[in-house]
Amino acid sequence: MAQILPFAGIRPLPELAASVSSRSPDRYTPEELQDTLNRNPHSFLQIIFPDHADGQVTKPGSPERLRKIKSRYVEFRQNGYFLQDTKPVYYIYRQETPDHCYTGIIACSSVNDYEQGVIKIHEQTLTDREEKLKEYLAVCDYNSEPILFCYPDHALLNRLVAEITTLNPEYDFTTRGEMRHRLWLVSEPEKVKNITNYFGEIPAIYIADGHHRSASSAGLARDRRMHNPQFTGREPWNFFMGIYFPESELRIVDYNRLVKDLQGLDLETLLSRLGVYFEITPMANSVYAPDAKFTFSLYADGQWFKLKIKPEFTKSENPAERLDAALLTQYILSPILGIHDLKNDKRIGFLEGTRGPIALKEAVDSGKFAAAFGLYPVQMQELKNIADAGEIMPPKTTWVEPKLRNGLVVYPLS
Repeated sequence: MAQILPFAGIRPLPELAASVSSRSPDRYTPEELQDTLNRNPHSFLQIIFPDHADGQVTKPGSPERLRKIKSRYVEFRQNGYFLQDTKPVYYIYRQETPDHCYTGIIACSSVNDYEQGVIKIHEQTLTDREEKLKEYLAVCDYNSEPILFCYPDHALLNRLVAEITTLNPEYDFTTRGEMRHRLWLVSEPEKVKNITNYFGEIPAIYIADGHHRSASSAGLARDRRMHNPQFTGREPWNFFMGIYFPESELRIVDYNRLVKDLQGLDLETLLSRLGVYFEITPMANSVYAPDAKFTFSLYADGQWFKLKIKPEFTKSENPAERLDAALLTQYILSPILGIHDLKNDKRIGFLEGTRGPIALKEAVDSGKFAAAFGLYPVQMQELKNIADAGEIMPPKTTWVEPKLRNGLVVYPLS
């Protein structure tokens, strides 16, 4: 059963919450990043990119850079930009856009749950990246962005969260794109106890986003346990910060493919070879996005096509092999276009579905890519089936919303 705990988080002063908290660094263009660093001295990005303050360049991931990050974090705290809650609490976070509303619980996640499979994964991690993130945690000593988890809807827990969110929040601010952020603190003993107990009734939770950060937190705990044989299991580094959303709150968006060339094929030859595996329907000039599983879009040479895979090619009992992303690689990218390694092949690109099919068209029309393939979004049950079976999804299969903010709540690891 899932173990989560409240914690005494470190968070911005309410009047600074909008200024301090930031999107993840990879959600900024280089121009946006530089502009934010130049105009906002309170942004958490000033901590993540400490060289901006003194102009002294350090190598990303180097011991020097990590020490500077920790120093900037300490400086922010000394300057009074942050406060720390005096007792353990749960945090309810709500993100609203014009189209969607997401509400989750920020809490401590157990490393034991991760190692014992209560926290289920669907993505393979890279050892080198795990090690780099573990070093970051070891030196900087905090989590500033929660891992994104989902859990099966629990009626009593959902009802309690709905009750809490009728109260006045601690934070309420709006950022670009009319995105509203609210945060409630749950400190009443009875409510804290109920949240903990309700999660204790949930047999498994699933990582939706943050596999490398979860693995690096577990790696840090293993290292510290080895050097602290008298550990009790209650040390802060035996936990890591997560945000838990009920399945009904999350949105899985399509993650599409772009290819730089057609392996020497013209469009007519490509379509002929695709005809072995797919029923092909020209879509005239209509922009087309897949509307069902086992269906893909193709855009090339200014034309849209609907590709529906023939039933005889979807009969695998392995849930990972039945994913549309896996089928696209098995029957198009690998045998026809010669793209076998999605992690390293320079001929493949990826585009999140939040940008819509027009973005695929624009990428091809720009001349940077020869063709685009649109996929139907992975369904939550597919994700769970793969995680439950111990299988792994292909790279870049899911794009999960919401995307969370750095520095809104910080979890200290010691």
